[in-house]
Amino acid sequence: MIRKVVRYLNNPVLEQVAEPVTEFDTPELHQLVTDMFDTMYKSHGVGLAAPQIDVAKRVAVIDVTGGEDEEEPPQKLVFINPQILSVDGKQTGEEGCLSIPGFREPVRRAKLATVRAQDVKGDWFEITGEDLLARAMLHEIDHLNGILFLSHLSALKRDLIKRKIRKLQKAGEWE
Repeated sequence: MIRKVVRYLNNPVLEQVAEPVTEFDTPELHQLVTDMFDTMYKSHGVGLAAPQIDVAKRVAVIDVTGGEDEEEPPQKLVFINPQILSVDGKQTGEEGCLSIPGFREPVRRAKLATVRAQDVKGDWFEITGEDLLARAMLHEIDHLNGILFLSHLSALKRDLIKRKIRKLQKAGEWE
């Protein structure tokens, strides 16, 4: 089921720390993960955190293929209760967010990131991502900690974007 992606400045869940998942392998958790992938693909994203669909749980999904490459199969990754173990190097790349559509800015993040997380059955795993995967993992874990990519921008850029969003809200163009 496609869920509604909540927009920045319209829902406080985006700026709150999400709650840990304590019950695994439940029909509800499986459905949440399925809905998150469906919503992410429909929105043409490469990652989605549960708070972005108004679910304050520490769940994120990532597929850096975006599910749109017919030659490359989807690379679905599910991160429950993720923790960043290490980061290394630096990269700067354009970043956007499904909760802040229409705004993309260069963001500096680690080039390599190692994350420990649980899968839907509750089993722990570790994964090291590089480049886009590292960026996506760090972006989605930020969401679970109530941090938006805007916080990685200068105060001037952040204020400019907030002003533009408020103007869109007044015009009824920001749901």
